[in-house]
Amino acid sequence: MRAKIFKPSKTAMQSGRANTKLWSLVLADDSKTSRDGLMGWHGGTNTVNQVKLNFPTKEDAIEYAKKNDLEYEVLESSERKVISKSYADNFK
Repeated sequence: MRAKIFKPSKTAMQSGRANTKLWSLVLADDSKTSRDGLMGWHGGTNTVNQVKLNFPTKEDAIEYAKKNDLEYEVLESSERKVISKSYADNFK
């Protein structure tokens, strides 16, 4: 089974960065899905794709993947660039 390790990005809908400090491990689901004939929804019996594990550091997530014999891929995130601005800059 494959796993993806990443640090979640900030949501565009809110200005806070509360859920961006932890590293996440998400298992990739390779099983087939079935399509509901009436509503057109896609579903399956495997709930692996609903599991999301959070770790304080990237190394902890990698250690968990190695301990459980998971193939893993680490997606590095770019660091946020803080541009300091003052209110007076709007009038220059």
